[in-house]
Amino acid sequence: MFWTIPTIMTWTRIVAIPLIVGVFYLPLAEPSRNLIATVMFVVFAATDWLDGFLARRLNQTSSFGAFLDPVADKFLVCACVLVLVYLRRADVFVALIIIGREIAISALREWMAQIGASKSVAVHMIGKLKTVSQMVAIPFLLFDGRLFGVVDTHVWGQWLIWISAILTIWSMVYYLQKALPEIRARTK
Repeated sequence: MFWTIPTIMTWTRIVAIPLIVGVFYLPLAEPSRNLIATVMFVVFAATDWLDGFLARRLNQTSSFGAFLDPVADKFLVCACVLVLVYLRRADVFVALIIIGREIAISALREWMAQIGASKSVAVHMIGKLKTVSQMVAIPFLLFDGRLFGVVDTHVWGQWLIWISAILTIWSMVYYLQKALPEIRARTK
């Protein structure tokens, strides 16, 4: 099922990347660019929940959709983190942690699937917490202003992106520990 409603929604997250990046090249005032990019990120990030819900509800789940969904999420998050580094709103060290973890765990999951042990690195609550913290930190840092005149999104975004980096490391260690028995058994 290549062209289902949930899969099309997943594709929109990938298509969103150059659109969000492109906003920062528009001849607009910085607060306007920030607001547009933030709204776009929130809307496209919301499709992550919605496409999964619709796939189950409409009985349109597929192995292609199961593959594409996390890839789209990782592309969107990594691209936005790189934009934030470029805008000097996120530390390059945070970007290295987030992007490095995504590459490492994706490779680990692929290898575990090839050897028939993918259940040992199935998504865990710590990975979900990591994702939630990223999905809140990124729009806060994209907005980079005062929300409702009260919430300093830059300060909150900085805290959340570092919490996200810590959760990123924690989740990577967790998945590596879960895979370690299989790794040991395969490398003897």
